Amino acid sequence: MRPIPRPLAVSLGDPAGIGPEVVGKCWDNRDRFALPPFVAVGDPRSLSAVWDGPIATIDDPSEADSAFDVGLPILQIPAADADMPGRPSTAGAHCSLDSLELAVGLARSGSASAVVTGPVSKVQLYQIGFSHPGQTEFVAERCGIDPGNVAMMLAGPTLRCVPVTTHIPLNRVAAALSSSLIEARGRTTLRGLQRNFGIEDPVLAVSGLNPHAGEGGALGREEIDLVQPAIDALRAEGWRITGPHPADSMFHPSARSRYDAALCMYHDQALIPLKALHFDEGVNMTLGLPIVRTAPDHGTAFDIAGQDAADPRAMAAAIRMAATAAETRLFAAA
Repeated sequence: MRPIPRPLAVSLGDPAGIGPEVVGKCWDNRDRFALPPFVAVGDPRSLSAVWDGPIATIDDPSEADSAFDVGLPILQIPAADADMPGRPSTAGAHCSLDSLELAVGLARSGSASAVVTGPVSKVQLYQIGFSHPGQTEFVAERCGIDPGNVAMMLAGPTLRCVPVTTHIPLNRVAAALSSSLIEARGRTTLRGLQRNFGIEDPVLAVSGLNPHAGEGGALGREEIDLVQPAIDALRAEGWRITGPHPADSMFHPSARSRYDAALCMYHDQALIPLKALHFDEGVNMTLGLPIVRTAPDHGTAFDIAGQDAADPRAMAAAIRMAATAAETRLFAAA
């Protein structure tokens, strides 16, 4: 990996969750995980509570490179009160939101090459007035992008998946689908593969909604009325698209070797295969942004916070993928 000129900004997430622990462990294992310099953003006390490594407090991201081999660089966002691991609080929610805001701002200003967001508690954030469905929508808004124009990609070493619909009840999926939505998500995915992964001519495999992809209309007409028109429209633009495929035959090794990403119709259709294959290495990347944003595909795990039980591999994968995407964008623009 060629060095990128600015460090990555990594928000610690909720200080009572496992975010501080996995970020500290990533610094401990920076050589083993092949991680570039990064700067943590959050309350140093949340790190000290769960990790005994060295912390290098800095005032500007430009200081991260020189500090990185001495200690974990951190830009301080002190909470009003220090959180206990596993015991989320209102003060911690404010701290996690402030950390997210600063980390995104660093990436937007160019002071950081990308942003990696640690896990937050939506319940805690909602209690302090957070009005977005999640961090993805918050980041999109801060970047001036309509949340409807971004896509959530879940990625692991052998699979990338994008759900067309995300956090809605299963009984509302069919009504939420439209050809225009499928087409938009597909186009965002294809452009994201080019921009973030350097795949010049990507192949997108599109799933059906119904069992057996509708069986020619016998098991549902969504594939005929919604999915196929979207595929045809994208093909007319010159993209390489296959499908609609029965979802139960899209994820075995031979099938995965034939495409660069899978476009799925709903949340679990995309996330079940990704987590079955890469539970400890899954990364959430937001496509369609002017900045690079990734996150580990796990939550705050308050139940194990402070027990030295958190696995850092997903956070390491998120940092590594963000660096690769930032490098790809940088050298494509050069």
